Amino acid sequence: MAAPSSTPALPAVPAPRARSDWDAWGTQPASLPAGAKTLLATLLPGRPHPLARIADPRLSPSRLDDADLDDLAAIVGAGHATRDDAVRRVHLGGKSTPDLIRRRSPEVQAAPDAVVSPGSHDEVRAVMDHCDRAGIAIVPFGGGTSVVGGVDPERGTHDAVIALDLARTAALLDLDRTSLLATLGAGTTGPQAEELLGAHGLTLGHFPQSFEFASIGGFAATRSSGQASRGYGRFDELVHTLRVATPRGDLQLGRAQAGAAGPDLRELFLGSEGALGVLTEVTVRVRPAPRATAYAAWTFPDFAAGTEALREATQRGIRPTVVRLSDTTETRVNAAMGGHLGRLGGSLAIMTTEGFDDAEADATARALDAVFTARGAKPRGEAPARSWERGRFASPALRDALLDVGVLVETLETATTWAHLPDLKASVTAALTDALAAHGTKPIVMCHISHVYPAGASLYFTVACAMTPDPLTQWASAKDAASRAIIANAGTITHHHAVGRDHLPYLESEIGALGTDVLRAVKERLDPRGIMNPGVLVPTDGR
Repeated sequence: MAAPSSTPALPAVPAPRARSDWDAWGTQPASLPAGAKTLLATLLPGRPHPLARIADPRLSPSRLDDADLDDLAAIVGAGHATRDDAVRRVHLGGKSTPDLIRRRSPEVQAAPDAVVSPGSHDEVRAVMDHCDRAGIAIVPFGGGTSVVGGVDPERGTHDAVIALDLARTAALLDLDRTSLLATLGAGTTGPQAEELLGAHGLTLGHFPQSFEFASIGGFAATRSSGQASRGYGRFDELVHTLRVATPRGDLQLGRAQAGAAGPDLRELFLGSEGALGVLTEVTVRVRPAPRATAYAAWTFPDFAAGTEALREATQRGIRPTVVRLSDTTETRVNAAMGGHLGRLGGSLAIMTTEGFDDAEADATARALDAVFTARGAKPRGEAPARSWERGRFASPALRDALLDVGVLVETLETATTWAHLPDLKASVTAALTDALAAHGTKPIVMCHISHVYPAGASLYFTVACAMTPDPLTQWASAKDAASRAIIANAGTITHHHAVGRDHLPYLESEIGALGTDVLRAVKERLDPRGIMNPGVLVPTDGR
C-alpha cells in the first residue's frame, strides 16, 4: 500500500465509533451458524435453561451530588459529565460471560454514579484532582471489553465512583515518519488507529479479538497481545512512550528505543489496569502497511505433533504474521459448525504472513511449510486461513446467541514454557471437565495456541456447556479449578487478559508476597487515597 499523495494535518481526530451494546458483545445480534445444531444436541441433552435479554435494566441510583457533577461538567464541558441512565448503563463493566449473565438479571445493576468524558490530558488531570479532593473513585473506561472484571464500577471506600470515558481523547496527535513513531490518544479504538495510520500508509498491526471496540490505552493498561503477535509483537513491545496522569502528578515515560537509566518505569504502567493512574497518550512503533499477504493451512495427526512443529519453527526464527494451532477438539467443533472445515480432521494449523511483496510473504510461508510437512503435516491450501481471517472478530458475539438457548461459553488463557505445555494443557482441561461435571453438565473443552515465543507459548481455552439454573456459581467453580491447575503447572495466571478482579486471588501465587507488597507500595505512593480503580490489580486486604 503506497503512502497517500497528500498527508492529513495533525492532530487528526477520527470519526466516532459505536460502542458495544450494554448487555452484549457488539452492536448487532449474532446468529448461530447452521452447523451449531449438532453442537447444541451434544450440549443440551436435557431441559435447557436459557437466559433472555432484558429491555429496561434497573440501575443503582447515583450517589454523586449536584455540586460535584457541576464541578466535573465545568472541567470537561456541558454534556460530557452526566448521570443519565442511558449513558451509565453502557458503562456497567466489561464483557465476560459472567458479566453478560448478570446483565440479563432482573436484579439492580451496579452502575457508575456518573460518566465523565474528558477530551485531553489536561482535562483528565483536572478531573483526577477534583476526585482526589472529593473522595470519588475513578474507573478508566476505554472500550469496555475487559473479561476479568477490570472496569467494574467499584467505589471501594469512597462515596461515589465515576466511569472516566476516554473516547473523546481519540486522535493521532503526532507522527514521526522517520522513526516510525505515532502518538495516539488513549481512547483511540483499534479501527480508529488503523484508519488514522492508514491515511499515512502505515499500520500498528495490533489485532486482538477485541479490536473493534478496545482502545489504545486499554491495550497498554492490560498488556494486550494481538492475533498477529508473532509478526508485530505484543502491545507492550510496541510502546515507545507513555504519558500518565496519577493522583500525585504526571509522568512522561520513555525516551530512546533502549536505555540503561535504571529500571524502565514504563513497565510500572504497562499492565497497571488503571490502578495507578490514567494512561492518556501512547506513542507506539508503527510500520508501513503490508503490500502482500500469503495464506496457508495444515492438519497434523494430533496437537502434540503440531506443538513440536510450532516450537521448532519458532526457535529457528521463522516469523509468520499469524500462526495458530487448534487441538483436535477445537478442530472437530469448527468442523461441526460447517463450511470447508467439515472436511478436516486431526489438529488444524493456519498461518498468514505479510511482506513488502509476494516474494517476501511467500518465502516465510515456504519456510514454515518445510518444517510442518517434515513433522507430518498435510497441506490444506489457503481456504481455512482465509476463513479464519474473515471471522476473526466475530466469535465473542456468538456467546450472546448461545446464552439465548441455554449454553454457557467462556474462555480463559495462560502461557508457559514448551517443556511444561503438555502437562499444563492436560491439567487445565481435566480441571474444567471435572468441575463442570460436578454441576451435572458435560462440557466441551477446546484449546489452541496463538502466541508463540522461543521459550514457550500461550494456551487459549474455550469451554461450552449447558447452563444450570445458577450459571454464575457453575462457572466460578470451573474458573477456580482451572486457575489452581494453572498455578500448579507452571503457567501464568494470565497471558493477555490482565488481572482485573477475577485473577487477583491468584496473583500472589505468581509474584509472591513481597511482589504484592511492592505493588501496594507503588499504589500508596501514586494513589494514597485509593481512588484509582479500587479492587483491581493491587490487593487491599490491609496486610
